[in-house]
Amino acid sequence: MSTYHQDKEQKNILKIRELQKDLPPFVAEFFRNKADYTSSQTRLAYAYDLRLFFNFLVNEIRDIAADNVDNFTLEHFGQINVAHIEEFMEYLSYYVSSDGSGKGKARGVQNKLDGKSRKLSAIRSLFAYFYKKGKVPANPAELIDTPPQKEKAKVYLDVDEIANLIDAADNGSNLTKKQKDFHAYTRSRDVALLSLFSGTGIRVSEAVGLNISDVDVDRGSFKVVRKGGNEAILFFNEEIEIALREYLEIRLATQAKEGHEEALFLSIQNQRLGVRSVQNLVKKYSTLADSLKKITPHKLRTSFGTNMYRQTGDIYLVADLLGHSDVNTTRKSYADDKQEAGRRAVRNLRLRNED
Repeated sequence: MSTYHQDKEQKNILKIRELQKDLPPFVAEFFRNKADYTSSQTRLAYAYDLRLFFNFLVNEIRDIAADNVDNFTLEHFGQINVAHIEEFMEYLSYYVSSDGSGKGKARGVQNKLDGKSRKLSAIRSLFAYFYKKGKVPANPAELIDTPPQKEKAKVYLDVDEIANLIDAADNGSNLTKKQKDFHAYTRSRDVALLSLFSGTGIRVSEAVGLNISDVDVDRGSFKVVRKGGNEAILFFNEEIEIALREYLEIRLATQAKEGHEEALFLSIQNQRLGVRSVQNLVKKYSTLADSLKKITPHKLRTSFGTNMYRQTGDIYLVADLLGHSDVNTTRKSYADDKQEAGRRAVRNLRLRNED
């Protein structure tokens, strides 16, 4: 595992331990068990969500006699019923807090359906663990319906639209004067990044974690650390090879700041490029290339999956390329053929008769 990913893993673990201090003592057993089966990022999300849940139980539920989180025992946990969890789900619609812990300056917080679903998932996981161990008499979380998810229109770019996006990064036309000043330094980096997203389906977290030593331009491949810490080898085409060679020539001549010497993609400050910076640069160029579509690094990943599936018809191959362990996840990553059929039909529609 690269230094970048090791550092991120260590920071997550330390943050989880810190958050566990705000959770009932018995929950530590759950996190020890999950350490072998989940990523640190997943456990960190669990810690935040469960902290909010237990603070709600202590402060809002009167028939559970625990006056603070430290005194919240497994016996109290076993008293939780369906109504309590449903009250919590309703509470998530809007509550006032600083960060979910009740500390600090108050602010209003609203959870949408996906936020509610994530928190319910954490509660279900916690109940499932202790119910399986025989330490609670029931699992009420399993009786709670998952909040319905609204069907979102699938947004992806076809090959021509991807070309327009990369061209926007390459020529820098329509940029403001200030943006053009930065573009002189970032053009080759941005073209290489956009090409990687569009041509390999790499995740933004994987891209910012790349080191120079991970890339083998001669063999047209590079190594990434997938979710869960597994390593994988991905391949790229000649267009990406050209973009990477041009960028690497500049990158190898650049002195990175201490601690960032291994990083492949650097910021203007010569530090490892961050996720937010990558999201912003994709947004900048996508606005120039197509103002109607809200393009993100993940949408470029979805576009890769969609275009690869249409070229190969092999959903299992696409799942492997995207790093999905479940092929059903992949099915949600490419646009429905009906959408493409509708697009072709509308393009061929004639509004006026031609003489």
